[in-house]
Amino acid sequence: MTECYIRVAEDENEEPMEIPSEEDGTVLLSTVAAQFPGACGLRYRSPVSQCMRGVRLVEGVLHAPESDWSNLVYVVNYPKDNKRKMDEMDAASAVKIKRGVQKTSDLIVLGLPWKTSEQDLKDYFNTFGEVIMVQVKRDAKTGNSKGFGFVRFTDYETQVKAMSQRHMIDGRWCDCKLPNSKAGPDEPMRSRKVFVGRCTEDMTADELRQFFMQYGEVTDVFIPKPFRAFAFVTFLLFFSLYGYNLFCVGHSVCPHI
Repeated sequence: MTECYIRVAEDENEEPMEIPSEEDGTVLLSTVAAQFPGACGLRYRSPVSQCMRGVRLVEGVLHAPESDWSNLVYVVNYPKDNKRKMDEMDAASAVKIKRGVQKTSDLIVLGLPWKTSEQDLKDYFNTFGEVIMVQVKRDAKTGNSKGFGFVRFTDYETQVKAMSQRHMIDGRWCDCKLPNSKAGPDEPMRSRKVFVGRCTEDMTADELRQFFMQYGEVTDVFIPKPFRAFAFVTFLLFFSLYGYNLFCVGHSVCPHI
């Protein structure tokens, strides 16, 4: 008998592969295993009964049913334990792929105006992409905003875009970043926002702005209401802050870090 090729597939619904037979018409199990690692036999669906039938295997040699392989598609058999291991490997691979997809995180939004609501926050960030969560942190007793909140996007690319720029929300510049994100090696000495302490009630935002403009362009001055004896001044560009400095604003000496 001359060499022929039989059609073998891992599953009935998959495209088969042609595997060569030996000169005597048999097929070596090692030939099948070379293309389908772990294979321990073959089976096929009977054209008459439509039931699955096993191919006879003797000492590593597969024999054609009724001495003729015909044009059937033969399906690979695997040992149950080996099949289970393969399924586990596939599942593990799927988990790795899933883990490889970058997930979004809750971002903290700093410097929110007191009047900004969760709907305002959502409407603003929806311009970047789909938002799945917004929250404005409020005082438990008064219900007043604490001046910061959180936002989460559906897509990681949208998150990156939102973190790459500053945001003008309800007339105030706000920062959007990962909570407790680690700074770079030079980040502790670089900042846009300055804390100004020991402020007096008669001190105005304009006075603070005018004073700090000598150090750079000021984009925002924030004095909490009700008054809490401190304020924040935000600059357009990063600048270096070395140690603890004292500034005299009006009639008050204000330390800032």
